[in-house]
Amino acid sequence: MSFDPATLTYDSNGLIPCIAQQEGTGEVLMMAWMNVDAVAKTLTTKRVTYWSRSRQAFWIKGETSGHTQELVDLRIDCDRDCLLAIVRQTGAACHTNRRVCFYTSVIDGTEVELMAPLQPDA
Repeated sequence: MSFDPATLTYDSNGLIPCIAQQEGTGEVLMMAWMNVDAVAKTLTTKRVTYWSRSRQAFWIKGETSGHTQELVDLRIDCDRDCLLAIVRQTGAACHTNRRVCFYTSVIDGTEVELMAPLQPDA
């Protein structure tokens, strides 16, 4: 059965959330948005492509930073309104240069930063 990205359930802005997870470890790296064309581009190129809400443009992960996401598998949740991209992450997933975007924890009502940015290669 062939897949048509238009069969997914998008929000009123034509977007669907996509969680990126590291292949092998299951580490949750980030969440970003895709539109129907970003889903199609991701499947065609195997380079994870998101839709930037702030720039109103495609965002191919790592295109400028070199911190790429190679698609291994794209999974659809049971309601067809959320995606899980299993990826091979190169470098930081977060724009703050951290491995993951989920680097802040709330502990006893206080925000605690769990990891520092990655150090650039010397």
